[in-house]
Amino acid sequence: MSFSSVPDQQPDDQAAPLLSGTGNTGRKWNRIVPFIGPAVVASVAYMDPGNFATNIEGGATYGYALLWVILAANLMAMLIQNLSARLGIASGRNLPELVREQWPKPVSRFYWVQAELVAMATDLAEFLGAALAIHLLTGLPMIWGAVVTGVITFWLLSLQKRGTRPLELVIGAFVLVIGVSYLAQLVLARPELAALGAGFIPHFPERSSVYLAVGIIGATVMPHVIYLHSALTQRRIRTRNDEEKRRLARLNLVDVVGAMGLAGLVNMSMLAAAAATFHGKNLEGAGDLTVAYQTLTPLLGSAASVLFALALLASGLSSSAVGTMAGDVIMQGFVGFRIPLWLRRTVTMLPAFVVILLGLDTTQVLILSQVVLSFGVPFALVPLLVFSRRRDLMGVLTASRPVAVLGWAVAALIIALNVFLLWGLLGGR
Repeated sequence: MSFSSVPDQQPDDQAAPLLSGTGNTGRKWNRIVPFIGPAVVASVAYMDPGNFATNIEGGATYGYALLWVILAANLMAMLIQNLSARLGIASGRNLPELVREQWPKPVSRFYWVQAELVAMATDLAEFLGAALAIHLLTGLPMIWGAVVTGVITFWLLSLQKRGTRPLELVIGAFVLVIGVSYLAQLVLARPELAALGAGFIPHFPERSSVYLAVGIIGATVMPHVIYLHSALTQRRIRTRNDEEKRRLARLNLVDVVGAMGLAGLVNMSMLAAAAATFHGKNLEGAGDLTVAYQTLTPLLGSAASVLFALALLASGLSSSAVGTMAGDVIMQGFVGFRIPLWLRRTVTMLPAFVVILLGLDTTQVLILSQVVLSFGVPFALVPLLVFSRRRDLMGVLTASRPVAVLGWAVAALIIALNVFLLWGLLGGR
């Protein structure tokens, strides 16, 4: 069994003529569709089971108060993922490859180790989420839910043998399931509009909410897809000159804004639905995903609990496949070495099986994994921002000074939150 890796995909030569104006000149939407896909794949990571855990915990515990964190994190994600996509288009290489080529070998090896740890934390959250969803929907024990999850993700990864488009379409279908499910659940929850609006005013209701806010950022700005997005665009469509690179970058911006915008709406819907349903109702443990599922039926009806589990399942399956792809890019890029994706998938399943067999709290493991992810974000952001300003690498797509300043401000904010969180965890006052 073997699966092709992301960077080895063949360019889409059918889409390339559209950049020069020699292709299909039909409706504008038809000219955009061939360029949609990389950000949709990346957006799955912004709606993974870790998001479910942090958003539902946030809504159940603090009501609508952390909506502003999701909005801010999503705007950060749009900026970051667009920079990553442009890096792949401009340089023809992905971010890990550039770190290996441009920086000293010990640095690239350190980056590889920390990125692998981040990828493992990511996959743990995604795999556990899918297994839990299967357990909730079918009653199967968690361990068998994990086995079914493994089989389905193997199948998803095998779609790469047919090229990028089949996998992009299947993942797009999963994204649609997640979006529709949470839109319906939000309607059923009927949130208070005034309180919902107040949630976009920046504030921390309690010091303990900072821990969850950092988890939300970690679940939203995902380091592994910062690496992956540059690989998804690096050789997907051929460009022959600077003007075609500019056009491709503009079309990828449409992809990024659309996909990340949808992911942001889904995340806000998760937190708002949890706030409307659980906050202030004296429901013990409502932030736990299993308790949330079981409580939705008496509060909102059986349809709400089924929608919740279906969204969680679609999220876990698709994001787990994407996480495995990202792990392949990380290893190939940072150390120039690659193992078959089926072997990587097998190895990265093991921590989830250990958690299940030990009987650990799934929701708490998911939230902790998102905090680990947040600590990995600066390591992906720093080289991305450095390389994005390198004209010798980026050419006409070099990031402007205002964009670079904004990017460094985002990196500084995330680092500051992480330092504050670590200080609190170590008992600082």
